[in-house]
Order: sequence, then structure tokens, then C-alpha cells
Amino acid sequence: MSIQLPPSGSVLSGKALAEAVRKLQRRGRRVVWTNGCFDLLHAGHLAILEGAKKLGDVLIVGLNSDASTRKLKGAGRPINSQQDRARLLAALRPVDYVTVFRGTTPLPLLQRVKPDIFVKGGDYTLETMHHGERRAVESYGGKIRFLPFVKGYSSTKSLRKLKLK
Repeated sequence: MSIQLPPSGSVLSGKALAEAVRKLQRRGRRVVWTNGCFDLLHAGHLAILEGAKKLGDVLIVGLNSDASTRKLKGAGRPINSQQDRARLLAALRPVDYVTVFRGTTPLPLLQRVKPDIFVKGGDYTLETMHHGERRAVESYGGKIRFLPFVKGYSSTKSLRKLKLK
């Protein structure tokens, strides 16, 4: 009897996600993780998601909660609720699963889920990324990959443009 996995495009709790990842990894699937606020989706986000998906079999997106996005980005953010951002991300072709995390870093989830590959944008390096995240991924033998930053795109830049009109 085969144990069922949640369908691709699902928004999962941390517990459900950890269970799904264990099943996937037992089946030899390479699990890739990336995370962020993804407040106003743009082509730069899509490029990172597409690039991350190419590194493995299953792409998980860790999504900052509304509270953590506000803490990171400031008052008035996020523009879109975590429920809306999660649904939009889950509907994108490269994304298999989305999970929302409360803190400003997904560290507790990374320690629980243990993805094979942890992806950051090219605006980070091993030295500038969150040291706890780096140590966590390295502690279980996970790999860290940096994808090129797509210049000209940012949610903050999009918001500035909107305020001019």
C-alpha cells in the first residue's frame, strides 16, 4: 500500500510538510527549499522559483507570515495577506508546497523539514546569509545554493512606482 502525498500546489502546516518531505526523501526525491515574503509577485520571484525547481524534484516555499513580513518590511506591509500570498505561490507551476512560518527566519522549520537543498537569491552569500540557517542546513548535510539576483525587480520598487501614479 502506497502512502499518499498531498497534491502538488498544497499549502501545508509545518507538521504536514515535515511528514510529506520524509516520505519524498524515502522515495529518493530531492527536496529544494526557498523562502521569503513574496508580497507583490514579480518576474524576479518567478525566476528564482523556476531556478530553484531545476535543482531538485520538489520545491517548497517557506512564506513569511503577515507579522514577520511587517517586522522585516515595515508598516503597511504586507500588501497581500499571507493566505492570498500562499495561494498565489501554490498555484505557480514550479511550486509544489507552500508553508507559512511566523518568525523572521524559517530556522525551526528548516531544522524539522531538512530539505536537501536550501536556495537563496544572489543578493546573499554564505557570509551574509543568516548564520543559524547556514549551520542548520550544513548540520544534516544539506546543500546551500545561490541563484542569480534578477536586477530591476523588487516589491519595494513596484510600490514606489504605484505611489507615483
